[in-house]
Amino acid sequence: MNSATVRNLLVRGMLAGLAAGVLALVVAYFLGEPSVDDAIGFEEAHAPAHGHEVEIVSRSLQSTGGLATGVLIYGVAFGGIAALAYCFALGRVGRFSPRATALLLSGCALLAVYVVPFLKYPANPPSVGDPDTIGKRTTLYFLMMVLSVLLAIAAVILGKWLAPRWGTWYATVAAIVFFALVIGIAYEFLPVINEVPKDFPATLLWRFRTSALAIQLTLWTGFGLVFGELAQRLLAPRPAAAAVSAGATPVPN
Repeated sequence: MNSATVRNLLVRGMLAGLAAGVLALVVAYFLGEPSVDDAIGFEEAHAPAHGHEVEIVSRSLQSTGGLATGVLIYGVAFGGIAALAYCFALGRVGRFSPRATALLLSGCALLAVYVVPFLKYPANPPSVGDPDTIGKRTTLYFLMMVLSVLLAIAAVILGKWLAPRWGTWYATVAAIVFFALVIGIAYEFLPVINEVPKDFPATLLWRFRTSALAIQLTLWTGFGLVFGELAQRLLAPRPAAAAVSAGATPVPN
């Protein structure tokens, strides 16, 4: 893959990330923000009174302009990184089309980067978590994420190594079992963090965590679909389009 192709895929990845970010923004605003507001209300109702505090950034600005800025910038950045990973993975993970490779990469990345760490250390709304342990919790979360990504890469390498010996089906099953087994061991030995207040509403915690998962699912799925289509048109154009780009006149049917 030459540098021009990589550059074109990088630009398309950032555009796809922006489009996926717009979709995720809609989900975050209508599904996630109500849970955040309820959690903030719970926190304010149970916090000791300290007089009137000046609000530096209003909640309305945080839930609109701040949310949009954060999600869209994140979408563009993550789209660029994912596009570079796609350039490396294309042709190395199997004989898939550019579109199928994008969807496969997005699904595997969603699982390794977000779902696996989320199941061990799920997202918490405001008023949940001890401020004194935020450094520890952040370190453990990123440790789980790095471990998950490295194990996913190791599972792919293991599957490709076993494929000529066992066949594609059994090699894939063995790689999945390896990944699940080692992740299960990590779940067992890494510390458990449970700092949810006893009187915190369970339904609110559930809604917040499912909305966080829905936002990431929308972001990664949207990116995979949009980027897959853009990559397919770039790397495997239709014969008529390829003929036009080459300066030839397509033959009418």
